Amino acid sequence: MNILIVLTSHDTLGNTGRKTGFWLEELAAPYYAFKQAGAQLTLASPKGGQPPLDPKSNEPAFQTDDTRRFESDPEATQALANTVPLDSVSHQAFDAVFYPGGHGPLWDLAESQDSIRLIESTLAAGKPVALVCHAPGVLRHAKNADGRPLVAGKKVTGFTNSEEAAVELTDVVPFLVEDELIKHGGLFSKLADWQPYVVQDGLLITGQNPASSALAAETLGHFLKAAQSS
Repeated sequence: MNILIVLTSHDTLGNTGRKTGFWLEELAAPYYAFKQAGAQLTLASPKGGQPPLDPKSNEPAFQTDDTRRFESDPEATQALANTVPLDSVSHQAFDAVFYPGGHGPLWDLAESQDSIRLIESTLAAGKPVALVCHAPGVLRHAKNADGRPLVAGKKVTGFTNSEEAAVELTDVVPFLVEDELIKHGGLFSKLADWQPYVVQDGLLITGQNPASSALAAETLGHFLKAAQSS
């Protein structure tokens, strides 16, 4: 299995003067789930190189066994420091694509033509795409071959309005993930705030929040194994 992990390059949290980026748990937990499944991983970001880490995701309250393992893992940190530019990758080299969240993707990946192209071409080739937490928001401009929104009529989830309100960023983010997915016809469902929740609709897998990242990765891994054995 060859899996592409797409990270944000955006590090500014609106006009707050604070930093953002990707959420560490949403990279670390899937990273090790994929590694355990024997996958070969490639990390990419719009600008390439070291993606910005949301500093809040590295605070003690949000650290996990996986995040601590990742930060002390030379191979993992080396891969993170040397992400390939997103415009240099193609779905043809990979069996699946995974998007960790964090607030950063709402600014850059959601508007990136390279990201939109990657998502559309991966799904069109019959390969799965999984996105967790804020990352489902990057589907906002993706379309099907018929020009309709990619999420129209599809079961999806993502970071909820109430979760965004809980972190007091409702008025900072460029859009709310839940509202945006519903606006484009997504069949949005959710559990209570911060509960692990993953939805799969065909080739599209979405997770609600950081706690859903390992489950989203496992769901993707099971899907790939089933596809390979069929």
